[in-house]
Amino acid sequence: MSGQQLTREIGKSGVSASAVGLGTWAIGGWMWGGTDEAESIAAIRASLDAGVTLIDTAPAYGLGRSEEIVGKALTGRRDKAVIATKCGLVWHTQKGRHFFDQDGKPVHRYLGRDAILHEVEESLRRLGTDYIDLYITHWQDPTTPVEETMRALEDLRTSGKIRAIGASNVSPDDLNAYIAAGGLDAIQERFSMIDREIEAELLPLTKANSIATLSYSSLALGLLSGTIGPDRVFSGDDQRKGNPRFSVDNRQKAAALADAIRPVAEKHGASIAQIVIAWTLAQPGVTFALCGARNPVQALDNARAGTVRLDAADLAAIDTAIAAKLTDMDR
Repeated sequence: MSGQQLTREIGKSGVSASAVGLGTWAIGGWMWGGTDEAESIAAIRASLDAGVTLIDTAPAYGLGRSEEIVGKALTGRRDKAVIATKCGLVWHTQKGRHFFDQDGKPVHRYLGRDAILHEVEESLRRLGTDYIDLYITHWQDPTTPVEETMRALEDLRTSGKIRAIGASNVSPDDLNAYIAAGGLDAIQERFSMIDREIEAELLPLTKANSIATLSYSSLALGLLSGTIGPDRVFSGDDQRKGNPRFSVDNRQKAAALADAIRPVAEKHGASIAQIVIAWTLAQPGVTFALCGARNPVQALDNARAGTVRLDAADLAAIDTAIAAKLTDMDR
């Protein structure tokens, strides 16, 4: 394997970041069976050392826990990171629409100006910084006009507290509303070899409007990593426990896919996960791939995917394997 870490721009913002990003949902612990702070900090620092600059977090990941850990990890190294964090899932108010409960607290989807201005200060404090590179609306709020949300975000950009604006978990109607309001730099959506819904409507819109796309769950919560076998047991509040996607049958299909693309991995001296991430980044319209890691070994494995350059023959072989092994996978 050779090559430098691939970097790309976040829409028209002028902000550039590594195409492979570190996702820190699991680092927050919630829905992932807890967290180990020391290991998490080591994972973030290992990512930076390997050239991964994009660090994605959110207040909802452990009710601030993930942001706090990211902040600790970046102490003295803030200038090496491009921080993406989010707003719109709130527990300081019950305005908006109730979404879920976490640790006994009701969390609401709310993107009113008052909440955004409150949330950004909380995130800056937890992250130990005075600016956020990419600020993303986490889930959409049907009770607040997009125009109000965007005005608040643009004001934050003008003040220097944020550098770029993103939206996550959007419908085509949501995205069109953001485009009409102006100034959107990125969307963040679920996308993987088995989650390709955004190809139909969202990606054509982003490509036409020079909006970057960050994929999350690029490894389908680890299912496509090549490391989760049929005998793996998930414990505690790990969201994969009891998830039909992680049925033994699906895990066997994922293992069959790994076997089918192993020749490509061997050609590049890469792991299965690295090939899956590199394939993701080669898809038209997908700008960044967010990949979770909870320790330095996982972080370095993901980071190396940013140095893999797949050619047309590699992509054709992988697409053939996907069609043969994953098309009938239970969702």
